Amino acid sequence: MPWTLTVSELNNYVRRALASDPSLRFLSLRGEISDFKKYASGHWYFTLKDETCMIQCVCFRQYNMRLDFRPENGMKVVLTGAVGLYPERGSYQFYAESITRDGVGELYLKLEALKNKLMKEGLFDVTKKRPLPLLPRAIGVVTSRSGAVIHDIATVTRRRYPGMQIILRPAQVQGEGAAEDIAAGIAEISSLPQVDVVIVGRGGGSLEDLWAFNEEIVVRAIAACPVPVVSAVGHEVDVTLSDLAADVRAATPSVAAEVCVPEREALIATIQKMKESMERAGKNMILARQSRLALCEKRLAARHPAALLRDAKARAELLGHQLQALTERKLALLKARTQAANDKLNALGPRQALNRGYAILLSGKTAVTQIDQAKDEMTVLLQDGTLRVRTLEKRKEDPFGQEASLV
Repeated sequence: MPWTLTVSELNNYVRRALASDPSLRFLSLRGEISDFKKYASGHWYFTLKDETCMIQCVCFRQYNMRLDFRPENGMKVVLTGAVGLYPERGSYQFYAESITRDGVGELYLKLEALKNKLMKEGLFDVTKKRPLPLLPRAIGVVTSRSGAVIHDIATVTRRRYPGMQIILRPAQVQGEGAAEDIAAGIAEISSLPQVDVVIVGRGGGSLEDLWAFNEEIVVRAIAACPVPVVSAVGHEVDVTLSDLAADVRAATPSVAAEVCVPEREALIATIQKMKESMERAGKNMILARQSRLALCEKRLAARHPAALLRDAKARAELLGHQLQALTERKLALLKARTQAANDKLNALGPRQALNRGYAILLSGKTAVTQIDQAKDEMTVLLQDGTLRVRTLEKRKEDPFGQEASLV
């Protein structure tokens, strides 16, 4: 399924992507100015072009007021700043922090050379950035004692987490010796066992004012710091090499304090939710174990010798009942068959013949059925008794036919 965004979400995503690319956050751009316009706000808007391409540029009032000349159309210049996106219009443009006539930017060339050198060494590698601690024991701050940076950090910290310890290591942030002092301050403050994160910063200014934070000694001190470092140098549009080397770059000192210090109430609420979640998980686990234990007990009871004997006895009784029922059915079937045979025998037997008016002639104990079997004395069986008779005459004939002959 494709990734669906609103226009605002897309523009802000691209803006963040451009802002997070170290190679686009501090660079020098050479070209010719055209369509130069100065607005009532004091901001300058113009186009910078070369032989084949052009890009829209802006130089805000706080930067252009430092210049000792005003650019004109057709003037060749070197801009120093960052690439960004204006979300409301989706306009890709270059934010110039300083402007020099072409051929005058030795300081910028020096900065670009140092940037490329340190980038090749991996000091700006985003994969090496360390996460900030959730709740630091103490925050170390390297900045001027008299500047607004420490005041802003302290104000935001007291509001978000009262009682959070802030340790200031005062440092010179501008002029000769500033870079060495800042680097030493980073090493000293990070060596304190209670310091879990270090904020390095100063207020805004020109490129020259912020130059100490572009010095190699400061950049290497930040990269070598044993705890995470947050850089808060200048304003949001100011980007220094210290920003690129730090684990987190904050637009202002106040933002630096916000990313380092959690809101106490929000943290308490999160802990409470985690506690409730753990309690629910614990109760569910106990219920599940109880259910499993009950099932095991049931299975164990079913395997107890007494239970097995009881089951065997029940099965034997059932088999006995089934055998008895089967035997009774078999006996009843045999009895019915015997009775049927007896009834059939009785229906065809000699008694039934006597009852119908016939007589049975016996010679001894043998029934006489043919004339040749007749003796002189025989017994006649009747329905209600017997007769002893003598044979007076034998006549062999069909008793129901017409012909007869004496024997």
